[in-house]
Amino acid sequence: MRPFTYINAESKQQALQAAASKKNGKYLGGGTNLIDLMKEDVERPEHLIEIADLDYKSIKKNNKGGLSVGAMLSNSETANHALVRQNYPLLSMAMLSAATAQIRNMATNGGNLLQRTRCPYFYETSMPCNKRQPGSGCGAKKGINTLHAIFGYSDKCVAVHPSDMCVALAALNAEVEVAKPDGNTRTIAFEDFHRLPGNQPEKDNTLLDGELITTIHLPESVYAKHYYYLKIRERSSYAFALVSVAAGLQIENDTISSVGLAMGGVAHKPWKLTKAEEFLKGKQPTEANFEKAAKIAMADAKPLSENEYKVLMGEKAIVRALNQAYNREA
Repeated sequence: MRPFTYINAESKQQALQAAASKKNGKYLGGGTNLIDLMKEDVERPEHLIEIADLDYKSIKKNNKGGLSVGAMLSNSETANHALVRQNYPLLSMAMLSAATAQIRNMATNGGNLLQRTRCPYFYETSMPCNKRQPGSGCGAKKGINTLHAIFGYSDKCVAVHPSDMCVALAALNAEVEVAKPDGNTRTIAFEDFHRLPGNQPEKDNTLLDGELITTIHLPESVYAKHYYYLKIRERSSYAFALVSVAAGLQIENDTISSVGLAMGGVAHKPWKLTKAEEFLKGKQPTEANFEKAAKIAMADAKPLSENEYKVLMGEKAIVRALNQAYNREA
């Protein structure tokens, strides 16, 4: 690990000032991803700004009929909070499927949004990786790409986003509030928070330099009865998704009035299944309609040399998640 300075920010203002004055600095929350990357010499910050003790640790109702969730809360505290379990069980289910209890106890909500890919070429500093070292090439594109993207990738990068929590937040149409270096705030629609690799795969999200995630805003709850998070992985613990699906249904008079649908393990960002959502609205929650929606969702998939299995797996996973969501309270 390379030398770095450590700054314990006691306020949002102090954290923002430190970030603005220190080049190549990183905010430090739980550290469950950042510290690992520093040990592997993938991340090389010169300054760490400790923010874990900042006062963004509450969960409260907001003026839009939903919840506002503090970015410094741990994943465990959030997933097990009564208001989250009661009103947003899809989010709770997704979060509790991630990693292990020990990691969930340490990892923060803001840090979860900033997780970096687990692509082995990214972690192995002797291999080419445009995300780690822009211009060096993408070793996975024509290499071992079994775990990689089937949507939205570019010639520069085929890595996938690792978070479970973020897949649920995409399905729920959440928003992310950030503090800007000048002290003002801005709110980012969750679908716009993460970005596709394009020509800049080193940029995982749309945060600007020095911005600090403070709050995640959830809209009014409509999927508390019919929901499911399906995570397909190689082992039941401490494993990232090969394919995951977050499904939420609002059903009125045996008709789907609203649907939230997103996938993980298939793209550089949580993959919102907008076309499938639009197809299902106004339809009956039948197996046939779920199968049609799944085919619509996977129609644009472009598998790499070793991950064609994800297309069929993804289709079956969408149908299964929708069935589980429907039958949970039906």
